[in-house]
Amino acid sequence: MENRQLLLRGIPKIDELLLDEQLVFFMETTPRSVVVDAAREIIDRMRKEILAGTLDEIPEKDELISEICETITGKKKKNLRTLVNATGVVLHTNLGRANLCRSAVESVLSVADSYSNLEYDVKKGARGSRHDHVEKIITKITGAEAAMVVNNNAAATMLCLSAMAEGKEVITSRGELVEIGGSFRIPDIMEQSGAHLKEVGTTNKTKPSDYRNAYDPEKTGAFMKVHTSNYRIVGFTQEVSLTEMVALGKEYNLPVIYDMGSGLMTDLSRYGVDEPTVIDALNDGADVVLFSGDKLLGGPQGGILIGKKEYIDRMKKHPLARAFRVDKMTLAAMEATFFEYLDMETAKKTIPVLQMITIPQDELTERAYALIDAIRNVTDAYHLDVVSCKDQIGGGSAPTVRLNGSAVSVSSDTIPAEKLERLMRKAETPVIVRVAHDELILSVRTIRESELETVAAALAFAAEAK
Repeated sequence: MENRQLLLRGIPKIDELLLDEQLVFFMETTPRSVVVDAAREIIDRMRKEILAGTLDEIPEKDELISEICETITGKKKKNLRTLVNATGVVLHTNLGRANLCRSAVESVLSVADSYSNLEYDVKKGARGSRHDHVEKIITKITGAEAAMVVNNNAAATMLCLSAMAEGKEVITSRGELVEIGGSFRIPDIMEQSGAHLKEVGTTNKTKPSDYRNAYDPEKTGAFMKVHTSNYRIVGFTQEVSLTEMVALGKEYNLPVIYDMGSGLMTDLSRYGVDEPTVIDALNDGADVVLFSGDKLLGGPQGGILIGKKEYIDRMKKHPLARAFRVDKMTLAAMEATFFEYLDMETAKKTIPVLQMITIPQDELTERAYALIDAIRNVTDAYHLDVVSCKDQIGGGSAPTVRLNGSAVSVSSDTIPAEKLERLMRKAETPVIVRVAHDELILSVRTIRESELETVAAALAFAAEAK
């Protein structure tokens, strides 16, 4: 006990530590409060260790200063930061989904640090609408009468249902009552919108007659079809196609809402992605189509609503439109992304999501060998090989599609794969990888050429940190 008291009295005072030239240097570029918090954190930890009996000697001052400097460096790191996706999942929900195209990034930068005409009509010198910035290009690309953007597709669904069918029944197939990420379910969103769900059919079979039998001229507000973009029902199945539902809508004079989720704009069937496109949905006659911005569209997070002008205008005037509106940076990125689709073939090269999906196999193999060269330039601690792999689109899109890819397998005689995976996440730029058969699998589909040296540096760090 007496020794603990001596140790406690020997703890340096924070004010004395702050006079050290290294900490004084930090305070030139770092708020003093951050430096003080770091010093207090180290001292408090030392005090607790002494009281717990786990520390029997006060560290030298230089060692304490070094710990404080490391803590300050950690505190200065942003919580939301860049990392490398080496998983081969193109639309990785946990890693931010779609990477923006270069023009979208430049457009965001151009409006982020200055004033803009977000809600100002420069020609008229009067208040304008933020919807106007994207509506023209979206309608040009899709052929829709009108369009608007909200902050995600769940918001688009709620706004659409509330504006078009509040207090009314919306007839939907049981096989389409999807759950999206974070346990958000279509029935829950519908309930919050004020519309009432009326389920028809069974999980595996729904027929046009089910909708007819459920129709009530006093209660029914809309027919709704939901694309099962994150799962598939196979086997003994039947569903009502969009064209069949549109025919039912015309028969009963009801609007047809199509929540298609992933928002594919261009046909990718020759690459194995057999998903409906937004333009097909409109051509099939849907009155309103809803889809995400940061999935197969390849843009920023957002919910896009397109369709008949009478319905879109109703949504723009709805109170929820303000609650769900997007900011200038999202609008700038969304407008620039849609501009890329003026040439569908060019979009496959300029929009990262489409480029990753359509990249030829020989380019993937070439990139895998380039990654091995980059790794061998900085460390010889690993066994490396180019292997084939199966990549995924992810993001609740094309759930059954597996893309043939190339990867680099990494193994070590001294570091287990699970530990190596953890060390990769601790690198200066974290690298997220897959582990299989005691090897790291680095899929190059989702690793940009500019990131090859970053991945190599992370492996070199892991070899030294073992």
